[in-house]
Amino acid sequence: MIRVGCCGFPGGMEKYFKKFGLTEVQGTFYKLPKVETAEKWRGLAPGSFEFTVKAWQGITHPPTSPTWKRAGIKFSPEKMQKYGLLKPTGEVFEAWEKTREICEALKARICLIQCPASFTATEQNLRNTRNFFSEIDRGKLTIVWEPRGPSWTDQKVKVLCKDLDLSHCVDPFAQNPLHFSKDIAYFRLHGKPPGENMYYYRYAETDLTWLLEKLRRLEGEDLKVYCLFNNVYMGEDAERFAHLL
Repeated sequence: MIRVGCCGFPGGMEKYFKKFGLTEVQGTFYKLPKVETAEKWRGLAPGSFEFTVKAWQGITHPPTSPTWKRAGIKFSPEKMQKYGLLKPTGEVFEAWEKTREICEALKARICLIQCPASFTATEQNLRNTRNFFSEIDRGKLTIVWEPRGPSWTDQKVKVLCKDLDLSHCVDPFAQNPLHFSKDIAYFRLHGKPPGENMYYYRYAETDLTWLLEKLRRLEGEDLKVYCLFNNVYMGEDAERFAHLL
């Protein structure tokens, strides 16, 4: 099984539902919607449509991160110290519970937890990672984890994903996944080559053919493959790739 979609709803929900059967909800990263809003989205989508959810940044990103500007949420200096970086605080665990509520409202089976590049593989962050993923209630969710930066060596990532039952999320043009949880391979395509303007890259036909061959090999290993485009031209590129399938 190979499922193709975008990180978000390019062109709007109504048109998107007619073209694709999968999306990764991005808005949940910046600010969680009300449960009723998520339930409305679920009701608008076809029954076979699948939502995956990007976890709220309160879990992963400290409020000093520029991504918080879009949230419109202000904290006291004391509170600011308690969010993000998978810290073992009540605020972070509450952020997870609220994220899980949205996943349940959308009937999502997969939740993506993306750590910022500033979350390097220090001893403290390694402890935070183990503590967080060991203690949270996942319900029926599969968690895909996207660590970033060179400090996360293959060995460190592989051990953590295996010990904590996580699927390793990567961009297939940049890296190979190191572990699969529940036979799920989850890819996010940010554009190539890696660099400042990579999100503006429009995938060539040769790129998409190469990607198809790569994903078909994984499908042949009985993996469920999720392919989410996350570049400026994601709607067009995802549709072109879906036609190749």
